[in-house]
Parts: sequence; C-alpha cells; structure tokens
Amino acid sequence: MSASPEFIEYVKELFEPLGNLKEGKFFGGFSFKSDNRQFAMIMGNTLYFCVNDITRMKYEKNDMEPFSYTTKKGIVKVKKYYSAPEELFENQEKLVVWAKEAIDSAYSYK
Repeated sequence: MSASPEFIEYVKELFEPLGNLKEGKFFGGFSFKSDNRQFAMIMGNTLYFCVNDITRMKYEKNDMEPFSYTTKKGIVKVKKYYSAPEELFENQEKLVVWAKEAIDSAYSYK
C-alpha cells in the first residue's frame, strides 16, 4: 500500500526539529534518513521507527507491531522497524525524542 502524500507531508512537518533529513520513495512507501542511515519509514499510513535489541522492548511493551509484508510463503516480519505509537502524533516533542532514539538505533546496524 502506498503512503498517502498528506500523511508524508504531516510527518515531514513533525520531523522539522530534527534538521536536514534525506527523504525519498522506498518500496511503495517513503523513507527518512539521517546521515545516510534510514531511521524511519512510512508504509501505507503507518510510521515505522528503526529499533535495536534494547529499544525494541519499549515498542513491544506498548503493543506496537513490527513492519510486515506478505510473500507467497507467508508473512515476513521485519523486526528492525516497529510502528510508532499513535499518541506520539499528539505531541511533537515526544515524537522527536522517539525519532532521535530511532536515529541512534540506526547507527547500531552496519
């Protein structure tokens, strides 16, 4: 499912405090990079943040789901990206904190 242009623009506005980010199309969705490291993506109208082994627990405690897609063999879960909690969209400062954590998580991958 493609990311809606309106949702992409909304997330871009929320990410403005993060400074200069690289943005672009990504497998039918949209990606956000900091220093060439992808830390977030939008698929459909869902924002996913990059997680690592430590931050993943916070997402799981909040009942957030990993990014997944379907193949002929079944559902594939990508545990590097988890959906952002809905309440973050009501508080830009909190969303930016989680985004910065996602940027740090992106650096934990080679």
